[in-house]
Amino acid sequence: MNDTVEKLRENWRNLQAQLEQEAAQARERFRYSYQNGKVIFEDEARKRGRELKVRWSVFLRRARPWEIVTAPFIYALIIPFSLLDVFVTIYQAVCFPVYGIPKVDRKTHIAVDRQTLSYLNIMQKLNCVYCGYCNGLLAYVREVAGRTEYYWCPIKHARHLPDRHEQYQHFLEYGDGESWDEKFIAMKDKARACEGCDGCH
Repeated sequence: MNDTVEKLRENWRNLQAQLEQEAAQARERFRYSYQNGKVIFEDEARKRGRELKVRWSVFLRRARPWEIVTAPFIYALIIPFSLLDVFVTIYQAVCFPVYGIPKVDRKTHIAVDRQTLSYLNIMQKLNCVYCGYCNGLLAYVREVAGRTEYYWCPIKHARHLPDRHEQYQHFLEYGDGESWDEKFIAMKDKARACEGCDGCH
């Protein structure tokens, strides 16, 4: 089992390296760089982007009526999303130091940068800011919840789940009562010891 898990981790590391290589090639092809948290396009790339921009009035005319009607329902979610952001941030600020769990870096998960693309109109930029924030927030919340679950209840579920947070692979097997108490304490210690790491494992 351990060998299988380690092979899967190695495959995952290789895949991440390959994805980063492809991202570097894309940066070169589309003539931009990422420096000090900012995207910097070459002048020619910015100019070409402005030429490709579709005016917002044309963008609205192309939209289907039901897309316009349902838009307020999408944007109304900013209220619960913002509250979720505040409450989860307060929760980890108060509780994680007590538990000794390293805090999740919020800015690592929330990426709002697509509004810098010159080929997007104002409506598309607004949509991209909103999507970047909300999806990044969910990734941030998931990591906070995952570290909490690792600390308090690191047991796998009986049924298969299509997708779980990073820490789940290190959870104890469902039904392994014999080693539960001993391993549970050891896992808590490991969670406290992984200050500065990307996850608890």
